Amino acid sequence: QVQLVESGGGLVQAGGSLRLSCATSGRTFSLYTMGWFRQAPGKEREFVAAINWSGTFTDYVDSVKGRFTISRDEAKNTVYLQMNSLKPEDTAVYYCACTPGAVVRDSREYNYWGQGTRVTVSS
Repeated sequence: QVQLVESGGGLVQAGGSLRLSCATSGRTFSLYTMGWFRQAPGKEREFVAAINWSGTFTDYVDSVKGRFTISRDEAKNTVYLQMNSLKPEDTAVYYCACTPGAVVRDSREYNYWGQGTRVTVSS
């Protein structure tokens, strides 16, 4: 069993930055691929970014490439999403999730999910 707790969301103006954190419980953090997803009002949940267990491979949806950075800290059992140059279209609830497999974009491959943290970007 893995528990995920997101934090760091909030209200920010367009062009601003936020850093989301996802703290995990358990001693198997280093074995999991970690992903970030988001769900905007009235839309389906979408993949944002993922990082493999060793931190050597990352993947991003095109709309955030060059603006968002995913990273992980093994000592803290935490994965981060640094979000820069935020746009109103980034407004959503952001979820972290983990999978024992390789980096994938399909949310169905992720076994455990956090409760989400809300990000609102004003224009």
